[in-house]
Formats: sequence, C-alpha cells, structure tokens
Amino acid sequence: MKEETIEKVREELAGWAYLEELPGSWHGFTLRKIGEPAGDCYDIFTYESETLHKSATAYFHEETHEYKLRIKIGLIELCRIEFITADFVVFEALLKAQLESLLAELETFDPASVSSIVREKEILTWKAGSELPETLEGFSLFIRPAYPVKINNGSYIIIDYVDFSLESSVTVYFNIYRDEFFSEARIWNIPDVNYDFDSNTLPELEERLQTCLVPRLQEVRARAEKEAALRQAKQEHSQTAKEAEEQK
Repeated sequence: MKEETIEKVREELAGWAYLEELPGSWHGFTLRKIGEPAGDCYDIFTYESETLHKSATAYFHEETHEYKLRIKIGLIELCRIEFITADFVVFEALLKAQLESLLAELETFDPASVSSIVREKEILTWKAGSELPETLEGFSLFIRPAYPVKINNGSYIIIDYVDFSLESSVTVYFNIYRDEFFSEARIWNIPDVNYDFDSNTLPELEERLQTCLVPRLQEVRARAEKEAALRQAKQEHSQTAKEAEEQK
C-alpha cells in the first residue's frame, strides 16, 4: 500500500468517535482495533469470534479507493457489497445502520433470511443432509444444509467440511440463479475446483456425495498434509542454515 494512501486513511480516521464508542463485545464477537495496512488494504477494526470461526472487518481498499467490510465464515472470505463506498462519512453511516444486524446474522441463523428458492428446493429439510456425519476423514461439518449461509452472486453454502488446522475444506454450494449445486475445495486456503458434485437436484447431489465426498476429502487431506510437510522441512532447513551461519 502506498504511503500517501496510508496517510490519507489515517487522517480520516484520526479521532474517529464512532470507533471509540464501539462495544468491546457485540453479539458474541470481540472487537479488535487494527489500524494497519495488510497488502493493498488498510484494516481498521474487526469483530471476531474464534468459537464461531467468523469475523467482520472494516477496511479501506487501495485498488478501488473505497471503504468496505469483509466477512469471514470458516475459511471463506467475501466483501459485503452493501457497505462499499468511497465516502468516509457514508461508510460510518452504513456501519451505524447495519453492522449490529450483520453481527447478529453471523451469530445466529435466521430462517427468514433464506431465499424462497432455497426453501422451495427443500434444502433445509433434506433428509440426506440431516444425516451427514459430524466428522469425516478428519474434517468437521462446519456448515450443514439445515443452516445454509448466503454469500455473493446468488450462492449459498450448504455443506462445508473443514479442517482448520490445515486451513483446508470441501464446500458444496447452491446457486439460486443457475439452479445448480457445485463444489470447491480449499487447500491451505487456496481454492481448488472440480466438477464431481455438479448437479441440479437433491437426489442427484446425494448420489454424487455418496460416490465422491470421501475420496475428495481424502485427496484434499493428502495434498494439505504434503504441503504442511514441505513447509515444515523448509522451515527446519532455514533454521539449520541460520544456526550454522551464527556459529561461523
């Protein structure tokens, strides 16, 4: 991030009364004031919950020169478009009007927030969805069909198996515009797409889950653990080289 951008943002944030008045704890989330650049973003503050594996972060994005708010649910991070503005005064007004309700939404599932298309698809009452194992191949069921999570572009997360220690997951989505189920994995938080779960009906998705879910989880775990081993070996090599250099 450019120094002039950092200075501009810090000038606007100087003495920001709203930030000072924010509750330290709100709807199960804890406030952490940041005020530091991170890549091309200047993170201002975040409300986070380690228990829920969720957070909401206010920031300035240098690329678009706009204030924004991003949320993180498990390993999935996205920008909430209703908070985007280039005007700092407007950003404060948006936060005042909507931040608390957003945190409440992240804390507690509200069936009323789910699209009628998702309900009519019977995803929330899907029998096979209610029978998914709580743990599978070392992954935990973080999001289940009875409690879908809305993200961007008309998509809902309906299944999310996560291993937070490896920052890896297998996620199944439903898109209301395409009337389609699809999947994406994350391996050390890097997206990895395949098309094994693409389907248009719940019976079809159930068949694909029965056939492909365990092998996909096994594949993701194997690749994540291989990467973890490579990282560990690299770290140990670096430490050994450093110690050898210090002994000279």
